[in-house]
Amino acid sequence: MKVTVVGAGAVGASCAEYIAIKNFASEVVVLDIKEGFAEGKAMDLMQTASLNGFDTKITGITNDYSKTAGSDVAIITSGIPRKPGMTREELIGINAGIVKTVSSNLLEHSPNVILIVVSNPMDTMTYLVHKTTGLPKNRIIGMGGALDSARFKYRLAEALEAPISDVDGMVIGGHSDTGMVPLTAHATRNSIKVSEFLSEERLAQVSEDTKVGGATLTKLLGTSAWYAPGAAVSSMVQAIACDQKKMFPCSAFLEGEYGLNDICIGVPVLLGKNGIEKIVKIDLAEAEKAKMKESAEGVRKTNSLLTL
Repeated sequence: MKVTVVGAGAVGASCAEYIAIKNFASEVVVLDIKEGFAEGKAMDLMQTASLNGFDTKITGITNDYSKTAGSDVAIITSGIPRKPGMTREELIGINAGIVKTVSSNLLEHSPNVILIVVSNPMDTMTYLVHKTTGLPKNRIIGMGGALDSARFKYRLAEALEAPISDVDGMVIGGHSDTGMVPLTAHATRNSIKVSEFLSEERLAQVSEDTKVGGATLTKLLGTSAWYAPGAAVSSMVQAIACDQKKMFPCSAFLEGEYGLNDICIGVPVLLGKNGIEKIVKIDLAEAEKAKMKESAEGVRKTNSLLTL
């Protein structure tokens, strides 16, 4: 299994590190446009191999996509953060140009690759890849829900004063503060609904804390988070590499599922060797359906800023 990570920034390097540590891939290629940057990150990571006990080979390259040839999975983390004074439209325009170039370069050398999109705004960038590459929809996956769900479980465990391994829960909808739909009614502690242990008010607080999870970290760190995003990506890649048929909420292209069409948004899917093996239908309460619809409207608004 060969995996390519495009973008050697904090998130890209974190993806490469966790994939290597889990030791299921033979090779991870890290590519960046900044001269020597990916090579440096790869060398630093390779020097942890004997200490962390992995045999995955990590290679860094500067902008030479021929070295990514034959990749089974590729992760797109490249893009720029919003700078002061920059409009949302400008940001989307720049990042869309980057994602479009990256995806076409990857496909030129790895026509059978499965793409995982991490670049923000993620649901819109995933939609862009669908519209510009012509790949079958099972091979384009947006990473948002896996991270948001991990943040949800962290907040649930905190409220329950429970170990995180006891807790399960999922977040669907758009990957944004306003778009997330944490499924509090379905969340459990060791198979018992969390509503048996937590008040409605406390659950509502957990939900709100989950939604602003990314913003909370940006405020504390002065930049976006990278450990949990990298770990979330590595779990998805492992599910594909090992054909686990594991359920993750991912941004998938919908054609009628959840009453939505022509949109990429977070829904539960099974991940296996073909990428998205199946979109899983779950029954949502009326309030959840309404939130999902509202979330989709927000994603469509952002999508309308794309020039396809």
